[in-house]
Amino acid sequence: MKLARDTWLVFQRQLLLMWRTPIWIAVGVIQPIFYLLLFAPLLKKVLEPMGATTYAAAYQIYVPGLLAVLCIFGGLYTGFSLLGELKAGVIERSRVTPVSRLALLLGRALREVVALLVQAVLITLIALPFGLRVDPLNLLLAYLLLGLLALMTSAISYGIALVLPNDSAMAPVVNTLAQPIALLSGVLLPLALAPMWLQTMAKWNPFYWAVEGMRALFSGNIGDSVVWQGLLIVVVMTTGAVYWSARLFSTRIR
Repeated sequence: MKLARDTWLVFQRQLLLMWRTPIWIAVGVIQPIFYLLLFAPLLKKVLEPMGATTYAAAYQIYVPGLLAVLCIFGGLYTGFSLLGELKAGVIERSRVTPVSRLALLLGRALREVVALLVQAVLITLIALPFGLRVDPLNLLLAYLLLGLLALMTSAISYGIALVLPNDSAMAPVVNTLAQPIALLSGVLLPLALAPMWLQTMAKWNPFYWAVEGMRALFSGNIGDSVVWQGLLIVVVMTTGAVYWSARLFSTRIR
């Protein structure tokens, strides 16, 4: 009960900060909108071998990958906000309170989950006029996958911020992680079109399974095994990421 209460208190404060600066959400959604409007229409010809004979079908394949991009890049860069709080002494002041160290992590990470899900909803709504259609139940399950991805990437980013507590060291590490993760997830184009060696590498990437699971959900194939494989892999990876980051919060913030 104490953990839940402490997490809620931290989450409320973080949510209030986000509400006071809505530019965070606006900036996060602008670039995906550009990709949705200016890049996705080019994919019809490219995706025809996968059955995307209409622009609506192309968006059906592309939008899940675009939502995953929000979580990969948006989540992995959240550690910079923690660096700002460390420099401002916000975390230092938290040390003298009885608030659970795990709650300090979860409250902040859940704020990022909410922000990324709001952006995902906006992207989905903008894609509807282009012909995107998805069953509400499938969409909710896809958002569950996205929420877990956001929690995982946020926890990883906070852990990196605690291990490498300065901007100049953290930026190249995050960039080095984010680029191959995104490319091996098939977020821009399905990796079914890629050479076999690239597909084999991608299968070692948990984000690949999440993206494939979301594409199956957006296509109405909720019973596809890749949906449940992706969900299981993401749950395991998220649990591990939160545990690792929570350990760092406990040892580095006393």
